[in-house]
Amino acid sequence: MKVLLKEDVETLGYAGEVHAVAAGYGRNFLIPKGLAVQATPSTLKQAEIWRRKAETRRAEIRAEYEILSARIAEVTLTFQARASESGRLYGSVTMNQIADALNEKLGTEIDRRKIAGDPLRQLGTHKIPVRLSGDFHPEVTVIIAPEGGEAEAESAPPETAVAVPEA
Repeated sequence: MKVLLKEDVETLGYAGEVHAVAAGYGRNFLIPKGLAVQATPSTLKQAEIWRRKAETRRAEIRAEYEILSARIAEVTLTFQARASESGRLYGSVTMNQIADALNEKLGTEIDRRKIAGDPLRQLGTHKIPVRLSGDFHPEVTVIIAPEGGEAEAESAPPETAVAVPEA
């Protein structure tokens, strides 16, 4: 089945493009959600209009993501957690906790699924990528300090320190 995309679909393509997709994907997902229409000669005439609208929308989003990427790259999140002598955490710092702390610090709504990686289970400094879009992957710095406060944990600003519940 050939569909004409009305909006950008992250896994498929950009608005105004024609793509061959599985019939079920087009009929049950893309068309009912308003993301695409079936490609016919009359709808292909509308493709250029959708392309122009999508280009302006993408330019706006790109500008927003550039600003947000710079803000994310400057952020350092500090978590305190119980850890063994070897530096291994008894629990973990999850991507949900990182997303919540990042959203609170920046005042944004970044989806937790956009933060890549596995739960952190080791003390130290970690760089965690945030996938805003295909072109923007800023990294947030996460510091995991042992409970009880060492020098590294004390140097962090108090608003970024978050206690990790035990698992």
